[in-house]
Amino acid sequence: MHRKYIKNTTKASLILIFSLLPYQIKSLANNFPIEESYQIFQPEYSEKGMVASQEKIASEVGAQILKQGGNAVDAAVAVGYALAVTLPKAGNIGGGGFMLIWLNKEKKAVVINYREKAPLAAHKNMFLDKDAKVDVEEITASYNGAGVPGTVYGLNSALTKYGSMPLKKVMAPAIHLARNGILVTHALSTSLTENKKHLQKSEESTKIFFNKEKEAFKPGEILIQKDLANTLEEIALYGSDAFYKGKIAKKIIDDVQSHKGIMTLKDLEQYKAIEMTPIEGTYNGFKVLSVPPPSSGGVTLIEILNILENVDFKKIPFRSAEYFHILSEAMNYAYYDRNNSLGDPDFVKNPIERLTSKKYAKQIFQSMDLKKHTPSEIVQKEGIRRESNQEGNTTHYSIVDKHGNMVSNTYTLNYYYGNGKTVKGTGILLNNEMDDFTAKVGAANSFGLIQGPKNSIEPQKRPLSSMTPTILLNDKKEAILATGAPGGSRIITQSLLMITGFIDYNKNISTLASYPRFHRQLWPDKFFYEDGIAFETLESLKKMGHEIEKVRPYGSLQTVQKDPDNHFLGSSDPRSEGDAAVGVW
Repeated sequence: MHRKYIKNTTKASLILIFSLLPYQIKSLANNFPIEESYQIFQPEYSEKGMVASQEKIASEVGAQILKQGGNAVDAAVAVGYALAVTLPKAGNIGGGGFMLIWLNKEKKAVVINYREKAPLAAHKNMFLDKDAKVDVEEITASYNGAGVPGTVYGLNSALTKYGSMPLKKVMAPAIHLARNGILVTHALSTSLTENKKHLQKSEESTKIFFNKEKEAFKPGEILIQKDLANTLEEIALYGSDAFYKGKIAKKIIDDVQSHKGIMTLKDLEQYKAIEMTPIEGTYNGFKVLSVPPPSSGGVTLIEILNILENVDFKKIPFRSAEYFHILSEAMNYAYYDRNNSLGDPDFVKNPIERLTSKKYAKQIFQSMDLKKHTPSEIVQKEGIRRESNQEGNTTHYSIVDKHGNMVSNTYTLNYYYGNGKTVKGTGILLNNEMDDFTAKVGAANSFGLIQGPKNSIEPQKRPLSSMTPTILLNDKKEAILATGAPGGSRIITQSLLMITGFIDYNKNISTLASYPRFHRQLWPDKFFYEDGIAFETLESLKKMGHEIEKVRPYGSLQTVQKDPDNHFLGSSDPRSEGDAAVGVW
């Protein structure tokens, strides 16, 4: 068995388990061909399993677990802990997320909801200043900006119920990497430099991520995280209790409260991840599985797909002005519902049945102008148009094992490096997920989302999320694709573009990840796009009434696929971490 590194201009991280002929990719049946002469990028091929993540070393960790006989959940937990070491801007044990699991033998899907919670002492107006304006610094960069972390509970719960390996074994690689150090890549060095101001507000973060001159470590230097290694080792030995009730919990609360934070030991002790039923929809012959509230991702994705099911895409050229217009208009209507109708189901009633119904989607489609943009003020007459597009530090990974089990997992700290604060003596970066709540009705959060009162802050409530880990099933109830991405409010539309391109236009997953993206979210009333869309197409969109704005590349789709012959394909986004290569086993 050999390992071959291929120079990869996509700067991605994708690990494949055992590939005999990686260049000979077979065409697939069931209406999803993967080799077409006009598709420049091709997914990688394997016969044993696949791990697609945003960072090379973490993907290798997952691949090794699969090679050792672990299943997709074992690998997912190993990757989750490894990313806390190798991708500190997004991988985490101080944040939270959602894991969507497909159990192939049982033909069953489950969601592990390990989203963060507001502390018991949290209240609706806690981030408003004396002038009743949102204190952005307080909600994004203070200890009170952190929700109660869920990652450790979520990963460990998934492993206990659906994994096959002991916690010590799947955590061993992450502990080794933290204790012995990782080679600083160009991407990591650049990321630390760009976030220097944010991180150096914390003495502990400065000590870990910068040298004695307070400069970011350079590419090729070694980053050792001994405190994080000790924390991970404690979790490996004593499980979730170590984090939520033991020495780690005490360190977290001592540090938070020494900085005037409101989180208490009781908040940690009472935290639970919960198992949920996925949101289900259908789209042009495929079943779509995604995550329910408190993530808005699944509901919003299925609402948009239901709207688009009324369109005959055979008559609409791929990535034409008409294509961009129709998809972006559908996005606008769905984001109106997302922002105003959804919240934590433990606190509010979500009209999921209505929002995901084909009848409701048809009503929306019939109200859409297919030739002209409908201004957001008509879709929603009130709302402050604050324009903000801070990129989040969420990360996603997708895994399929040789048995056809799949995991689609998205977890986050919200901003890059969360609130920038590392808990003293633990190596744990804290999230700033409180910014995902509606801090003030009518005021936009850091992603420009203007959300309603259903998402207002309440004790032990989980903030509304845009995370959209998704799995597609074919008409034989076989899982054929798992995908997801980071990107804040733009996560949902990234997953949408992957699914519609895959189903409606028969594009392969690597080509789809490489296309310049576009996004609408109601407010601000703009068509956001990456560079690379034809000038003539953009001019046509302007004539249709769209105000357009170019943005820098965003997100990072991580996708795996299984074909009818039980072969596996994988794609890691061109926008993924730099200094990485595709590893073929």
